[in-house]
Amino acid sequence: MKPLVIAIDGPAGAGKSTVARKLAERLGLLYVDSGATYRAVALKALKAGVSPDDEAVVAELVAGANVQFVVDDSGPRVILDGEDVATAIRSPEVALAAAKVSSYPVVRQKMVDLQRSFARDRGMVMEGRDIGTVVFPKASLKIFLSAAPEERARRRLKDDQQWGQAASLPQTIAAIAQRDQLDKERKLSPLVPAPDAVEIDSTHLSADQVVARILELVRERKLIEE
Repeated sequence: MKPLVIAIDGPAGAGKSTVARKLAERLGLLYVDSGATYRAVALKALKAGVSPDDEAVVAELVAGANVQFVVDDSGPRVILDGEDVATAIRSPEVALAAAKVSSYPVVRQKMVDLQRSFARDRGMVMEGRDIGTVVFPKASLKIFLSAAPEERARRRLKDDQQWGQAASLPQTIAAIAQRDQLDKERKLSPLVPAPDAVEIDSTHLSADQVVARILELVRERKLIEE
């Protein structure tokens, strides 16, 4: 029996991480934040003093990068060259750099191969921007989660503050708009809903309400045994 893979895509601040984490917990599946892998590459470039705009040098860096995703009692963690970088990859600077380096074919191919390797055992819930379209085009269930821009900015600001990142709402709105543009205009794997994705607008929904809706879809499609 092939692993159950649920793909949750959507723009920054749509609530993907919270929903995916809660859904994975409810279903007993692995939770994977695909964006963390690109952030790790971006962090490696920044720490090396390399501009995220320098595709050739970034490609060389990613070729030698050891990015791992581990799950233990403390939850999922991203390991870069043997170092836990779960907190370091959460800065706005790294997030913006990740949007740039993730557009490079060499980076994207290596990270997609890594992400696909996570599909094991019973299955997983993976969130990102091209999970249902590129990483797992045959995923058991595909969700495209969206929300109004200002609501997404408020959520992202709250998340950033939890990671100790200081920013204002106007700054976060501007950062969200810039990330949206980069994601949508990316030639390789742009941010678009998969043709067979179920679209959910979470602007006026709590994370638990979104999870409940997805669980309904899981039951309707008989993806789990009850």
